[in-house]
Parts: sequence; structure tokens; C-alpha cells
Amino acid sequence: MAQEFGTVIIGAGIGGGTAVEALRDGGYTASIALIGSDPAAPYYRPDLSKKVMLEGSDPAESALRGADWYPAHDVTTFFGTTVTELDAQNQSITLDNGESLVYGQVILATGSTPRSLDVPGADLGNIHTLRDAGDAVAIRSQFGQDSKVVIIGGGWVGLEVAAAAQNAGCDVTVVLRSTPPLKSALGTEIGEYFEELHRSNGIEFVTEADATGFSGTKAVESVQTSAGDLPADLVVVGIGADPTIELAAAAGLETDDGVIVDEHMRSSDANILAIGDIAAAQNTLLNQRLRVEHWDNAVRQAEVAASTITGGDKVYDWEPYFYTDQYDLGMEYVGHGSSDDDVVIRGDRSSGEYIVFWTRGGTVTAAMNVNIWDVGDELRALIGKSVSAARLQDESIELGAL
Repeated sequence: MAQEFGTVIIGAGIGGGTAVEALRDGGYTASIALIGSDPAAPYYRPDLSKKVMLEGSDPAESALRGADWYPAHDVTTFFGTTVTELDAQNQSITLDNGESLVYGQVILATGSTPRSLDVPGADLGNIHTLRDAGDAVAIRSQFGQDSKVVIIGGGWVGLEVAAAAQNAGCDVTVVLRSTPPLKSALGTEIGEYFEELHRSNGIEFVTEADATGFSGTKAVESVQTSAGDLPADLVVVGIGADPTIELAAAAGLETDDGVIVDEHMRSSDANILAIGDIAAAQNTLLNQRLRVEHWDNAVRQAEVAASTITGGDKVYDWEPYFYTDQYDLGMEYVGHGSSDDDVVIRGDRSSGEYIVFWTRGGTVTAAMNVNIWDVGDELRALIGKSVSAARLQDESIELGAL
């Protein structure tokens, strides 16, 4: 006989874990099931490319809650379990062990799936993507003095792993299809700054190149690229990720590069909500639909979803936010800029402490503070305001007075 739950959360990442807590904090008393393919309870995934990579910390230290928290709060957990079917018509879920669950509401928090390379030799050992704790531990275990590490792709994950590997004494090469890294997120000028940061720390770049194959006996020994072969003891493929929406699509939900949801996180089926990486959600502040792959967004959307289920009035009304730490650079980014927006720099970039504004038609679309702290609220307040480039650059004018 199928178990019955008030709410079933599919996906036990930071979004799913936060949704459980937000429901209970919001006074939700019905039964909850939390299902995750990862065998571990929810943990703080940003630590994987930071603390775990840099310090070799145990991913268990990044758990959102101790394992005993869930049963203590009447949460039935199915970790290490995959959902094979979401039947929206009958409001039921089938697990990979054949068990069935009946639900009142579902929160989909299935995250995203790293893209892999379909090239010869891709099944050799020591070729990884980074998505979960097992991946992070496997990658970190291969770091060693003078180990040859090749990173395919120059996104946030790739560059953070590159910095961690270099810090561990590895010889690191980053292969880029186009240059500079992070161009699609930050534009050419700031992308070049990050490239120079990595070069100055000993990272080699192979640019305008594609990885075409891998060779080795059992584990990778060489990476073939369109610009030549590279010796490798370890390869990390960081070429982006796709929203994991197969379950939602098969259930008949409206999808388009994500699960289409409103500002309350409800999908085209009123009993199914979606959050995090998979949610193509209506942002009421920006008056547009956004899909954002960052932990802050997953946490805050989980709180909105819990509010929706418990009769609250929270909506998706904030600017996207993310951060990174690489070498001695720490930065925070807020807003929704475009790579072809105008770039305005406040401060001396060569000092390593400065602020970047992205503007379009004189309106601030995004801002980034680099090694300057406790200015997040002031920067967030400037998003959407019309401020001249001269004023943005003028350090004699306090941020709060711009």
C-alpha cells in the first residue's frame, strides 16, 4: 500500500533541504517526504569547490542539519533513491525500488546535471565532473605536487577547481573554447581580469580549442585538443550544466529550458512547485522569467515555495546573487547584467580592491564588489537606478549617496 504524504520534495540538495525547514518553521504540520539520489542528507554544495577542494574538508561538515533532525521533525527521508515516475493525474510517485508514494503537493528541486563530453576515451578513469560530494572527494584525492590537471571549460566551477588544484601544488591547464573565461557572465574586460589572475598564479590556458578525446590505459594520461595534446593525470570537465527536468516533462508540466513556474513557484499543475536550478520563474522585480543556477536562489525560492504551501504571500522578487573565492580574490555579484552591458569600474583594478558596475542606457543592471566587504546592501539598492558613469566612478561620493 502506498505511503501518503502532505508534501513530497524531490531533490535533497540545498533547495530541497531548505524547503523542509521552511515548511516546518512556517507551521506546516502535515507529513513530509524528502527524496534525493545522493546518499547523504542535504549539504551546502558551494563548499565542494571551496572548502572541500581547498582544505580537504569532509563534506559531512557542510550538512545543513544533522541526520537526526529529519526524523525528529517528522520528515521521512529517502536518500540514495531515484524517482522513476511522477504521475500528476493520480498524484503519485514511483521510486526506483518500486515503492509508491501519494502526495498532496510536490516540490521539485532536482537541480542540474553537468554536461559531459562525448569524445573517445571519455570513460577512462580520473575524468570527472563536479556535482556532488563524491565527485569533490574523488577530484581532491587526485591532487598532488606536480600532478598534471587539465580543466575543460572556464566557468565558475572550472576556475575554482583550477585555483584549488594550483594551491595543492598541481600543474594546471585550462582549455577554453573561447576567450576570456567568464565572458558570457561578466563580459570581456572583467573576464580578462580573471584570466590574468589565474595566469599570474601559474595557470596555463589553451584558448580557442576544443577537447577532442582522451587517451590512456585505464586512467587518463593525455587530453587531445584541437590545439595539440596535453599530458594529464586528472581531468575535470566544467562545460556547464542542464536543468534536470526529464521527470517534470514526462509528467506533462510546461517546460522551456526549465520548469515554467509563476512568482509563487507553482508550475502548470497547481499541486506541483519547482525551485532552484530547474525553475524558470517569474521575477516580479525584474518583470521577466529567469532561471538561475546559484545556491542563494535555490534557498530563497525554497522559502517562497514553503510560503505558498502554507498560505503565505512570499514571491520571487529579488536580484540574483552569487560569489566566488579564488586565490586572494573574493567577490560578490548582484543583479542581472549582460555580457555586452557597459562596464564602469570604481577604484583601482590593479590594487585588487574595486567595484564593477554594469550599465545599460545609463541604468545599473548589476554590480560586483571585489575584496571590498559590507557593501552588498548599497550595491543592491543601486540596481535599476539611472546613475552616470562619472558618479559611479567617483569614490568621493559614498555608495549610499549615488
